[in-house]
Amino acid sequence: MRGFAIVSKGIEDIAALEIKELINTKCEVEQGCVIFEIGNISDLCLLCYKSQSTDRILYLICSFEFNNFFNEFEKFIDNSEINKWVKQYKTFKIECMRIGTHNFKSIDVESKIADYIQKKSEDNIRFNIKDYEIIFLIYIVNNKAYFGIDFVGFELNKRSYKIFLHPNSLRGTIAYALIKESGFEKNDLMLDPFSRDGVIPIETAFYTSNFPHNYYKKDKFAFLKLKLGIDFEKFFKNTDKKIKKPKAKIYSYDHLFKYVDYSRKNAKIAGVDKLINFSRTELEWLDIKFKKESVDKIITNPPSSKTANLYKVYNEFFYQCEYILKKESTIALITKMPEFVKKHAEKYNFIIYKEKEVWTGEQLLKIIVFKKKNI
Repeated sequence: MRGFAIVSKGIEDIAALEIKELINTKCEVEQGCVIFEIGNISDLCLLCYKSQSTDRILYLICSFEFNNFFNEFEKFIDNSEINKWVKQYKTFKIECMRIGTHNFKSIDVESKIADYIQKKSEDNIRFNIKDYEIIFLIYIVNNKAYFGIDFVGFELNKRSYKIFLHPNSLRGTIAYALIKESGFEKNDLMLDPFSRDGVIPIETAFYTSNFPHNYYKKDKFAFLKLKLGIDFEKFFKNTDKKIKKPKAKIYSYDHLFKYVDYSRKNAKIAGVDKLINFSRTELEWLDIKFKKESVDKIITNPPSSKTANLYKVYNEFFYQCEYILKKESTIALITKMPEFVKKHAEKYNFIIYKEKEVWTGEQLLKIIVFKKKNI
């Protein structure tokens, strides 16, 4: 059996690492997705509930490359195990997600596959967009298609705690990738000095406490409608037993009361506000709040607005980081103006440890991890 995860472009390796950590399996990374082996169908349910890096989780029925999708898809699906699923249910829904340029629309794909499934079942299963038992999803990336059963039923990257939003809020999945790229350990002292609406500290709290970000959405999953033979009450209970008080210390700072308030409220909705230290703090006061070389990780999404005095902000930011950050520790940030950031980091003896491009929708961002230069 194989599972399939849809992820944001650029964080496929992070998603593969998380999947391996959660269900201890081999992963194969492809563009915008991860394919992995599953020993038990409940592995997919666990990923739906706990994964912080993925957008959707599927049971993978088949994958194939094509030249003309409508002429070729039936021969690939005919050779798959679709019959095993079709015969168990009376109603279904079809979704199509696409990346790349195609000479067809998603709605055309959905209609064609719906007709095929109904024909395959001799009309024993009917398409119903509102009242369905099973969701078939086809994910098309350029000329490759992946077809399977959607176990989630909604987009995992849309966090339900994000009620009070900053205009440049990060997706939870991207924030998680930034945290992992920083090298964050579960007993670190972590600071976000530009917390905005609190996404980075909140995702850090989820990760370090094993608190599922879907804790309050247990009744929403598509897998609950599937005939899997799983005692879901027991499944959730056993998973939640692993929630623990973290050793990490998480600090969520911003210079505006408004965004400190946003962060605290979002964290309360998420269920992790008790795990985070909130404060309205100017950059200039960081060396008062923290002792010299006392911070393990600084993980943040610094400002990029032209209305801010960015030269002053970034000079002060790296000046403070040089003082409060431990010698072998890192700054991990995400930005849409990497050259500007690098220029200011260099002034304060920070060198690039690693960098990578990530996409949030169609927007390109860059994750940069800095370390102190050995002098």
